[in-house]
Amino acid sequence: MDVLIVLISAALCLGALGLAAFLWSLQSNQYDDLDGAARRILLDDDLPED
Repeated sequence: MDVLIVLISAALCLGALGLAAFLWSLQSNQYDDLDGAARRILLDDDLPED
């Protein structure tokens, strides 16, 4: 029964940590430019210079 208490508390701590990381990513504007990364892969940056 003691193991169950430890596992539940560990799961709650990890869930809170994941939620905190998600909220931090929202605050630091990680999801602002979703189309930019999709278009950036199509650009050819390694063209030979003349």
